[in-house]
Amino acid sequence: TFTIANIIKEMNRPSLILAHNKTLAAQLYQEFKDFFPDNAVEYFVSYYDYYQPEAYLARTDTYIEKDLSINDEINRMRLSATRSLVERRDVIIISSVSCIYGLGEKKNYQSMVLELELGANISRDDFLLQLVMMHYTRSDMDFCPGNFRVRGDVIEIFPTYEDKICYRIEFGFDEVEKITLIDPLTGRLVEKKEKIKIFPGSHHVVPQQKREEALISIREELNHRIKFFEEKKLYAEAQRISQRTGYDIELIKEVGFCKGIENYSLHFDERKVGEPPACLMDYFPDDYLLFVDESHQTVPQIRAMIHGDRSRKESLVNFGFRLPSAYDNRPLSFDEWYEKKDKLYMFLQLLGSGKLKKLQGKLYAR
Repeated sequence: TFTIANIIKEMNRPSLILAHNKTLAAQLYQEFKDFFPDNAVEYFVSYYDYYQPEAYLARTDTYIEKDLSINDEINRMRLSATRSLVERRDVIIISSVSCIYGLGEKKNYQSMVLELELGANISRDDFLLQLVMMHYTRSDMDFCPGNFRVRGDVIEIFPTYEDKICYRIEFGFDEVEKITLIDPLTGRLVEKKEKIKIFPGSHHVVPQQKREEALISIREELNHRIKFFEEKKLYAEAQRISQRTGYDIELIKEVGFCKGIENYSLHFDERKVGEPPACLMDYFPDDYLLFVDESHQTVPQIRAMIHGDRSRKESLVNFGFRLPSAYDNRPLSFDEWYEKKDKLYMFLQLLGSGKLKKLQGKLYAR
């Protein structure tokens, strides 16, 4: 750890440190917080306390709906990590293999950042609509991260990526009159500001125009899939995919979100079939450093992730529970992950075992 810290200090570049489990990542996170007290040291791991993926068991005709419990604190830290990557260079992120899983496109995320300054010509109602589009929820009673509350012309926003401050915006006649940072618990004034940036409350935000284009694309794929099932005389599957996807389309159209919206990421990201999804590594600049800790565990784990995901989704797609585009909501394959090294200034393998010397030689030779 001390060796890595000295390399980061000398190179002075954004860095990603990859660990194979949350426990090791948490240990490294605390150590690097101590080594770099003034840097943006962030923690990026899976935010599920419990996760039961969607699945279909054809042999027993059993459909298992996705069930999960999200850890709000880890979700805050994930959003804080991407915000730091957009705003700063002195970023050190300790991550599990969660960093190779699909994340919202960086360009969509950046386009939804709301910059606000004193005297800005924006009405209160337009501002509230923008917050909703950024995946913030109005709650005048329960004020917690990801929520905002309204008191006349005063709006208070608790950013999803913050834990100690929130923003208070005071409106006059269609303009911003006052911006302050306040303590979310006591309401005490912390600092007056002339300008702030409010980052989205989720990584999966999409501008309105892209959302409308995606809905057209989803409908086209749905029509092709219904036709495919009907030609095969699989009428139950055709009806199932029609009902399920049609319901999702209506939800996305009306409220901008649906359960399992990540399965339509191919359409929202405007990717071609088979193209790798955007992930945390795409949020880094081209000259960042990548460290793989305990790679005798981490590298095989990276290779295995995509195979389990594909196997589970085959039943869902074949029996009409999901469109084929759900395959492209996936982690990176090993080759896709490895190809990203071409963007790096440095790539280090830190082997925790002598067993992979041969693999190490092959990787360096390539």
